[in-house]
Amino acid sequence: PQGSEEAKAFVNAFLKRSMPKKKDEAIQDILTRKAVVLEHYSKKKTKQKRKKPKGFTAKQRREMHLFEIEPEQQRYAIFLPLHELWKQYIRDLCHGLKPDAQPHMVQAKLLKADLHGAIVTVTKSKCPSYVGITGIILQEFKHVFKIITKEDKLKVVPKLNNVFSLEIDGFVSYIYGSKFQVRASERSAKKFKLKGTIDL
Repeated sequence: PQGSEEAKAFVNAFLKRSMPKKKDEAIQDILTRKAVVLEHYSKKKTKQKRKKPKGFTAKQRREMHLFEIEPEQQRYAIFLPLHELWKQYIRDLCHGLKPDAQPHMVQAKLLKADLHGAIVTVTKSKCPSYVGITGIILQEFKHVFKIITKEDKLKVVPKLNNVFSLEIDGFVSYIYGSKFQVRASERSAKKFKLKGTIDL
């Protein structure tokens, strides 16, 4: 059997291992009150971060030609149903485009709406060759519109330094391309000034 000194030394050593954060004075204080609560320190489990599936990079998308429209599909008539769907979408968005609708409210909604399928016309431009181009918007990027014309020609029209007009049910809206250089997905959160000018 162990002597009292050995037992005391064992208890002290045991308590130091069990309660590493407590000082010797605190351990002695606990012993004098004859109440010992052994602390258990559990190891924190490190949460493994879920790896998000990586999509294609912009370079890979270009190399795979994901956004290119095949030449045989570049026909105006094919996209007329898309335009009809777009008109119905805008009517629903603007609650029917009634005659008493406030123009600035309609304008604000059009600026944030999806324009794929809309018929637009370039009314002003620093480059005269763009003026008069009319067609259905097939693709919208940050800096350009891809438009299919009635002559079945796919035109890439930059937004910068161009003014576009958009008409639906007698309501004509003008888009200042220089102020419109935003991706379609980000436009819904952007604030636009309804009164704007452009130096051409």
